[in-house]
Amino acid sequence: MTNLSKALASAAIIAAAGIASSAAAESACLITKTDTNPFFVKMKEGAAAAAAELGIELKTFAGKIDGDHETQAQAIETCIADGAKGILLTPSDTSSIVSSVQQARDAGILVIALDTPLDPVDAADATFATDNFLAGELIGKWAAAKLGDEAANAKIALLDLAVSQPTVGVLRDQGFLQGFGIDLADPNVNGDETDPRIVGNDVTAGNEEGGRRAMENLLAKDPMINVVYTINEPAAAGAYEAIKSIGRENDVLIVSVDGGCPGVQNIADGVIGATSQQYPLRMAALGIEAIAKFAETGEKPQPTEGKDFVDTGVSLVTDESVDGVESISVSEGMDLCWG
Repeated sequence: MTNLSKALASAAIIAAAGIASSAAAESACLITKTDTNPFFVKMKEGAAAAAAELGIELKTFAGKIDGDHETQAQAIETCIADGAKGILLTPSDTSSIVSSVQQARDAGILVIALDTPLDPVDAADATFATDNFLAGELIGKWAAAKLGDEAANAKIALLDLAVSQPTVGVLRDQGFLQGFGIDLADPNVNGDETDPRIVGNDVTAGNEEGGRRAMENLLAKDPMINVVYTINEPAAAGAYEAIKSIGRENDVLIVSVDGGCPGVQNIADGVIGATSQQYPLRMAALGIEAIAKFAETGEKPQPTEGKDFVDTGVSLVTDESVDGVESISVSEGMDLCWG
């Protein structure tokens, strides 16, 4: 097991010794975008394990689909009524949910955004997340290095999450472009860049069918696309199928973000060149630990130095390492993956 493996594994086992026994009577809520995405399944696993270790009653809620804001708002109302001490939230709508979050905070509940910052970020008491801009930047640097001099002639497709902005998808998209060496216009907006290497943007809803459809749309615009950024690995798998259908699967470099086990396996299988791996189990476990500490002392978590959130880590996974971009192997990625 690598040092990173050991660190992540130990972070998921939270010792209760430093938490007062009064925390045993407390409850917490986890509200995710869906309960089917493997990322959120692993997040729920991490929260449940930490809550059991600390004697906290955990109640879990999820939207019916990604983007189901109303169900998340109703869940917050339920958590307030139940007297929860803390809420861990992956918001589907980063701005519309703010009023519900404020109601929870006014009721004395600690609200921690997981993975996806609220808009504005300080609408939550804290954010525990991957550095999504860095995740994008890593795969952008890697792709540019893989192409070498040909990066100047790249034809790039950007397969984003959704039209609504800002989201983690914007951070990943803009990080990728900066890593690839493309000037950003407004770093809070997708699709306003003027670099001629960009063929276009399309949205995927973060799933395989959306990735296939978006890739087909962009291939119709330029069938010679040779670099594809994808918001996540299901979208990457769909993009690959569209590319394969025209016989160009060996000519196109696909990069992604998430680090789920199917995505890491797709690197081994040659579907994806590299992915940036994030750690939802650790993210949620640390969130529960923060709620337990808040219940005992009233202390709120502080952001990582130099950032406005608690950075829960990211690693580039590839078996084709390049100079100047730190990475871990597919084997190491499989030890740390989820889903």
